[in-house]
Amino acid sequence: MNSVRSLTFVWAPWSVVVSLVVITLTAGLCFIAWRRTGYRRSIGWLELLRLAMVCLVTILFNQPEWIEEYRPEEKPTIAVLWDNSASMGTRDVAMTETPSTTVTTRRDAIQRLTESHFWNALQEKSTVVVQSFGAVDPAVPAAQGTNLYEPLARAPQRFKNLRAIVLASDGDWNEGEPPVLAASALRLKGIPVFAVPVGSSTRLPDIELLSLDSPTFGVTGKSVRIPFTIDSTLPREHVTTVKLKVSDGEEITKDVRIAPMGRTSEWVIWKPKTTGDYTLTLDVTKHADELVPDNNKLSAPIAIREEKLRVLVVESVPRWEYRYLRNALSRDPGVEVSCLLFHPGLSKAGGGNKDYIKQFPKGLDELSKYDVVFLGDVGLEEGQLSTEDCRLLKGLVEHQASGLVFMPGWQGRQASLVETELGDLCPVVLDPTQPGGWGSRTASHFELTELGRRSLLTKLADTQDDNIEVWEGLPGFQWYAPALRAKAGCEVLAVHKDVSNEFGRLPLLATRTFGAGKVLFMGTDGAWRWRKGVEDKYHYRFWGQVVRWMAYQRNMAKGESMRMYYSPEQPQVRQTIALSANVMEKSGEPLPKGDVTARIVAPSGKAETVRFTSSGDEWGAFASRFTAEEPGKHEVTLTCKQTGAILEASFFVQGSAIERVGRAARPEVLEEIARVSKGQMISLDRVEDVLKSLATLPEPPASVRRVQLWCHPLVAAALVVMLGVFWVGRKIVGLI
Repeated sequence: MNSVRSLTFVWAPWSVVVSLVVITLTAGLCFIAWRRTGYRRSIGWLELLRLAMVCLVTILFNQPEWIEEYRPEEKPTIAVLWDNSASMGTRDVAMTETPSTTVTTRRDAIQRLTESHFWNALQEKSTVVVQSFGAVDPAVPAAQGTNLYEPLARAPQRFKNLRAIVLASDGDWNEGEPPVLAASALRLKGIPVFAVPVGSSTRLPDIELLSLDSPTFGVTGKSVRIPFTIDSTLPREHVTTVKLKVSDGEEITKDVRIAPMGRTSEWVIWKPKTTGDYTLTLDVTKHADELVPDNNKLSAPIAIREEKLRVLVVESVPRWEYRYLRNALSRDPGVEVSCLLFHPGLSKAGGGNKDYIKQFPKGLDELSKYDVVFLGDVGLEEGQLSTEDCRLLKGLVEHQASGLVFMPGWQGRQASLVETELGDLCPVVLDPTQPGGWGSRTASHFELTELGRRSLLTKLADTQDDNIEVWEGLPGFQWYAPALRAKAGCEVLAVHKDVSNEFGRLPLLATRTFGAGKVLFMGTDGAWRWRKGVEDKYHYRFWGQVVRWMAYQRNMAKGESMRMYYSPEQPQVRQTIALSANVMEKSGEPLPKGDVTARIVAPSGKAETVRFTSSGDEWGAFASRFTAEEPGKHEVTLTCKQTGAILEASFFVQGSAIERVGRAARPEVLEEIARVSKGQMISLDRVEDVLKSLATLPEPPASVRRVQLWCHPLVAAALVVMLGVFWVGRKIVGLI
């Protein structure tokens, strides 16, 4: 490090004249004063001190500065930073020779910049350092994003004597502070950024499989609907083939009509035959005009198992709807049904065969066994439900994720439940002036809403058009409940085709989420008529879908005394997952309080322990939260210290949320960085101009250290000391 030191003054002609005049006058006055005292030696020293102070003040009046210039002896450094994030794998850079048909990845397009011999022309005068940032970890490629701020902000500290930065990237930043803040700091340090953008700012013709929303588990012999979403940038609509491959070798194909310049949501139906853990892979056939085929495939795991759902049906008079519902559930091999009949003509509640129970389940240990509860035409009265029963049913839905189905009847007994705790659960508002509902001689019909056409509950045919046709052809109903309107936050799946009021069409099929569970309102008692001419084809399918939909979350993972479920069902990377658990004591009663923990192991092997807190003392409900940083299958081990129970489960995290291949490049980000830092933006086809621009950079200015003596505290202290000495001296010689 070379340094040059010098003393300079910030003076003006008038300041020099004033200074000389003051010094001359002071010198004359000092001589006169000394002569008057007979040239006493002590007075002479005092007058010399006075003259010295005046000279010092006049020197300070001309603003003296001590300047030190430092010039580094080593060569300046040029940092070449190139983006190695996942988005750089996008194949959208057209080759010069055949731009319409041949494309390469963004990472390959900047390959020359990453090689040290490309910068040989600058090595004589500068030190060139080539480094990557945003490197992809093979274990968690989609969990990482692109941070442009961090490499730019840390460059002055990482590279000694930094002169300039070359930044090669697609500009697709999704982590950290805005990179323009780092560019502003570099501008203050005199470090320009030469940006080399890569990638197409508009997406090339492409079909991208965005999501594959496979459910966590399925049931042997029951069809599983696997939704998926395709994004197309092709200008025309076309029909393509999607292929679902199961890990056991089974393949299912389906023709899908892809909308142009938009997203298309569809699904594939798969009927598993045996239990086990499977991997589903969906592949979209490459289009002839597609230039980025790398994103046409996704995979997801699914567990197929034998299921035995426990269902409780509570009714008063055994109407036709109840009889056929009971038959449909009892004949379903995956359902274990229990019936409770509050028939007014019976001396005791209950029923006649093994499906019936004698009384409403007493205690939490008995009621918590049921996954779904159907409430027919029953109410709050003697010999039927009690206030405590209603409270327990609400807690079962809210804290243990069970399902509740309201099925009112013409006797209007459910109107009495509005004043109980179950009133908050009902998805619709009932007309208190007409508790018995409405009947007619002519049959009425359902009409599906937009939500109903897409819902799994109302799916009675494999395609949407066929499903609408089935619903329009179903036999009608001759009684419907007095529902005025749906409550806020509820989803209406079907309405009355002909009858409306000031709120719109009357809701007849509505759902809602309450706490951890689901609630369904069925506003007619004529579903049993759907068997006309087709037997159980639609009736059994509808109620089977209802039971499994309502019990799905509750049965995500369960053991003998523990149960775990989570939301959302298909979590994304870095999305907070709400974990819920139900823990039972060995006697079967819910554990009121306890130490419940879960050890979650990510696909990379990284383990994290989360602690659950009790969210419902009498229901054995515990809750926690977890944020997944990696995509893929996460293994969960749930343990309870008090009961010693252990439950092993898993959930799958989607891995395309942060950094995706196929997104458009953002050259405007790099342009702003170059402009703010006073650098340049150079296109990829003129990359040799980077060498010329760097070679013509002026020598970096010397580092200057200025010490302003005229306002330095040490100079002021010296002047004060001189004044003090002068004052004391005058007292000693007797002038004061």
